[in-house]
Amino acid sequence: MDNVIITDVGPRDGLQNQAVHLSPETRLSLIQNLLECGLQRVEVGAFVSPKAVPAMAGTDVITRALANISAQDFQVLIPNAKGYDIALANGAKTMMFVVCASETMNQKNVRMSIEDSINDLAQLYKQAKADGVKLITCIAVAWQCPFEGKTEPRQVWQMAEALQEIGADSLLIADTIGAASPTAVKNLMAPLVKQFGQDNIGCHFHDTRAMGLANVYAAYEAGVRHFDAAIGGLGGCPFAPGATGNVATEDVVQMFQQMGVETNIDLDKLYQVGQQAGTLVKLESGGRGQKFRSLQLEKGNSLNEL
Repeated sequence: MDNVIITDVGPRDGLQNQAVHLSPETRLSLIQNLLECGLQRVEVGAFVSPKAVPAMAGTDVITRALANISAQDFQVLIPNAKGYDIALANGAKTMMFVVCASETMNQKNVRMSIEDSINDLAQLYKQAKADGVKLITCIAVAWQCPFEGKTEPRQVWQMAEALQEIGADSLLIADTIGAASPTAVKNLMAPLVKQFGQDNIGCHFHDTRAMGLANVYAAYEAGVRHFDAAIGGLGGCPFAPGATGNVATEDVVQMFQQMGVETNIDLDKLYQVGQQAGTLVKLESGGRGQKFRSLQLEKGNSLNEL
């Protein structure tokens, strides 16, 4: 049986743009509930300025609380070298650094040029190797930028090649505003999978245009086996106008489960956590299959046996 690896980014990307800000203790409880569903990888927070993203205040508390749990992989977002140092001091072992495929978006996101971001990365790759830290590089707005429009595939391929040359061995390709189509996903990702290998490349999709799940499938067909998703379909980038929620973890797990692709995630439990997440931020949550899953549970059916 084929298998995929899903990273739930709900505790970071799902919560960072919400009107309701959850305490570190509440976010930690949500993370622990995700672990009980069988998730092995969770993005637990971001070491960014609390003035810029107040919902991520207290990530240090969360990271320290999880430091002694070795069976799972907890990643944090860092915006720059300073963020790396703070994350390292708080025990983070896996970090995500975002560089955007457009200059305008990179300035909006981290107030740096693409060149400066890549220069930072060249040093961080060396430092991370010395510190035993896994550093994942995310190429954001890989299909379209909210300020500059369509991102040409060659632009992403050239950036990926430049990153590989300075030490990148793990890439995440992000449809930050949910503008990709299945055809565009397959065309962009197939060469990247060939270049980096299935174990070293993943995709991150938003559902702005109702194509998030279709794009996950297209990436899977292109050879991708690592995917980001957010519990309940929550999310949205505070610096990208029009970016709505991430593709829902529940929908992704259900799709792969019905395809016979193993995720090692308990969909019954995941559904309950998705409802909890929505209640916490006072939003309806659950993804596109929510009504179907709810009806099955009312009938006494297990979602894991559909």
